Amino acid sequence: MTHNFLSPLTGSFAMPAAENPTVAMVEAAYRHHGLDWRYINCEVAPEDLGDAVRGARAMGWAGFNCSIPHKVAVIAHLDGLGDSARIIGAVNTIVRRGDQLIGENTDGKGFVRALEAVTDPKGKRVVLLGAGGAARAVGVEMALAGAAEIIVVNRSAARGEEVAQLIDQQTPARASYQPWDGSYAIPEGTDILIHATSVGLFPDVDSMPDLDLSTLRPSMVVADGIHNPPLTPLLRAAQALGCKTADGQGMLVNQGVIGIKYWTGIDADPEVMRQALVELKL
Repeated sequence: MTHNFLSPLTGSFAMPAAENPTVAMVEAAYRHHGLDWRYINCEVAPEDLGDAVRGARAMGWAGFNCSIPHKVAVIAHLDGLGDSARIIGAVNTIVRRGDQLIGENTDGKGFVRALEAVTDPKGKRVVLLGAGGAARAVGVEMALAGAAEIIVVNRSAARGEEVAQLIDQQTPARASYQPWDGSYAIPEGTDILIHATSVGLFPDVDSMPDLDLSTLRPSMVVADGIHNPPLTPLLRAAQALGCKTADGQGMLVNQGVIGIKYWTGIDADPEVMRQALVELKL
């Protein structure tokens, strides 16, 4: 790749943040694998997004990430979308392929890869808590990974029904909506419970989703998308009941692994990346 920088660039188009864990883990992976690459965080206001993408294109960037509020708006500035990004309708990873910038979504992919270390989603009955952007991505990728049935649980019926219909109509899985009204009782026969809301995210570390914990069973796998802290009150409660668990830090690491593969072709070491997050004391 020819350009005016000393090394190939990837990066993140984001709103201001005190500390970006993705920068820490991706840079750690680049160092570990001897790659003369840099991953930089750029604060981009919504009205400047088009200019930022044109700049990345002009400077020969290998790709970049987009965080909220750019995940949907960036699509208008790209040349195409990957299959799951098209279904999800949002992008968090952009990859240069030839002279084109293609939008991918690693939110759900990273979650599924982390979960696969604990259980195989194929044929499983899944309860998905939440219907925001992260839940949408996770639901689609779980369906594409072979989950048989996905129940979307959300307080807003309109959003919950929208995500359930998307999964039901555009993936092989069956999907339905259930209202989240008060303490939610997890249905009998659930194989995997996925929490995909922001409840419990730092600094609100003592909060947990409103669930009837007596309906958790040791046979269930419980996964939480919260990466900070990695061990949430929900996961502690699930572990105390004998459930296998998957944490949000694993999801974040695997998002990074997948992104690095897209950009560099290298299979990054996830343990190196997780250690970088540990050192941030998330």
